[in-house]
This record gives sequence, structure tokens and C-alpha cells, in this order.
Amino acid sequence: MAVPNYTYLKLKMPGPKGIITVGTFIQHAYECEVECCEFTLAVIALEELPAIHQVDNEEAPDAKKASGLFQLAKDTKEILINPSGSEGRTVCVGATLTPK
Repeated sequence: MAVPNYTYLKLKMPGPKGIITVGTFIQHAYECEVECCEFTLAVIALEELPAIHQVDNEEAPDAKKASGLFQLAKDTKEILINPSGSEGRTVCVGATLTPK
């Protein structure tokens, strides 16, 4: 049944002899907010740490397994990088791509 007013840092609630108003100082409110944020970050870090560790282990490459040599795709063709130049440098692209 309490009603907080964050603008004025007041908390109002019904009491046995009328409305009870609880006030605070801006500095104290700021310190409480910082403490809550730090606590929340610590809890999140503790909950996420096992999940992050598990993902890291799953994605880690096997150092003993060789990936082999790079192989070109089956349908490729060579295209001049600069058709007006005399260097003759080419690049391999998929055969279904246009020269542009």
C-alpha cells in the first residue's frame, strides 16, 4: 500500500494515525542505487560464468586435429581485378557470379 515518489525521494503509506511519510537525502539515495547496481552485476556475473565457460569449451578448436589445406570450390573462374591495367592480377570467384 506504499506509494513511492522518486522525484522527491519520499515514501508515503497509510498508518494508524494518518499518512506516514519517510524521506531521505539525495546522497544516501545515490549510495543505495550504486550498491544495488553493484550487487546486481555480481549476481549476473555469477549466473553467467558457468554458461560462458561451457560455451568456450564447446567452441574451442581441437589443436590435434589438422584442418587440411584450403581447397577451391568446384565451379570457379578467374576474373581480372583491373581489366584496363597491364598487371594481369586475377581473383577466383564462383562461376555463377558476373564479372562485375
